[in-house]
Amino acid sequence: MTQPLLETPLCRWHEAHGGRMVGFAGWRMPVQYASIVEEHLATRRAAGMFDVSHMGRLAVDGPAAIEWLEGLLTRRVAGIEPGRLRYTLITGELPDGGGTVILDDAIVSRDADAADGSPRLGLVVNASNRPRVVEWLSSRLPAAGVGLVDRTFETAMIAVQGPRAVEIVCGLCPRDDAARIAALGVYRATVVRVGGYEAAVSRSGYTGEDGLEIVVAGGVARSVWEAIHAAGAPLGLLACGLGARDTLRLEAGMPLYGHELREESDPFAIGLGLGVTLDGRSFPGSTRFAELRAHPRGRVRVGLEFGSKRSARENATVWQGDREIGVVTSGSLAPTLGRAVAMAMLDRAAAAENTLVDVLIRDGRQPARVVPLPFYRRS
Repeated sequence: MTQPLLETPLCRWHEAHGGRMVGFAGWRMPVQYASIVEEHLATRRAAGMFDVSHMGRLAVDGPAAIEWLEGLLTRRVAGIEPGRLRYTLITGELPDGGGTVILDDAIVSRDADAADGSPRLGLVVNASNRPRVVEWLSSRLPAAGVGLVDRTFETAMIAVQGPRAVEIVCGLCPRDDAARIAALGVYRATVVRVGGYEAAVSRSGYTGEDGLEIVVAGGVARSVWEAIHAAGAPLGLLACGLGARDTLRLEAGMPLYGHELREESDPFAIGLGLGVTLDGRSFPGSTRFAELRAHPRGRVRVGLEFGSKRSARENATVWQGDREIGVVTSGSLAPTLGRAVAMAMLDRAAAAENTLVDVLIRDGRQPARVVPLPFYRRS
């Protein structure tokens, strides 16, 4: 029997404002309102706001929380100061001795310590992987000293991205709170009041733009969303769906789990070595990752740029002459650039910048050129 789609606290707003709703990772989400291109360009030029409440939000606390996460995440957790975030991978073991795999990529944050001095941390994980990540982490909990709570269904998460994003959100905060937000560095977080409600705000996002991600209680999410929308609309802000979020992250060269990043991936080959700290550490898969770092092999992630707007889709094959040398993992028209781009996994011998290749698009070959990532970088 098919499970009903989950809904975020903002679902009714999306429906009332023309959101085209689709099923995504078990959730009912807006893919667009009017035009993906318009929403994309609004984010690049002014601001876009995104309902990302489908992302998993997990809370970890207790006196042994840091030591516990140290043995489960690929990035060092010890030493994270309160108010800081880090990108990491979550690795786990397949049942019946099937080996170690990448379960997800995630953001780990260190929140303010509890009153008794115990650390409090958070994990933001992908919607599609949240159930198995929760199951895996729960299976590894010690008898005492660590608490794990899934906060996804009691909170909401709003991303406001673009060159005017911080200005818009700060305009909804008390003066001191606005100053704290404006002073945040990238991958830093603070707790303030936005639109009159308590919110955890981080300087982070998934679009290649400056911006903020805001976590609030589910019951006040619509009020906060509407306040941001009303304040930002005169400045060019648009509500945006999953379609624009995907084209924005593609232009910014950001990997997506299930596309560039998979269970069996070599993180160094796809440019995610920053999410792996190996020296002096042990976590599921650390031995395999150490071998991959020492002896690179297999395909690597590259950017492909086309001379036209005709875009390649995931799983399109890449060729040199009569030899298949790779596969597209994500592809689309890049609205900011006005031409099609793609990310692909290519044989290392063909991955040098400016290498000319062909991509099989439907029934014909389309010329493309290997280019550095990202395709777009904000000035």
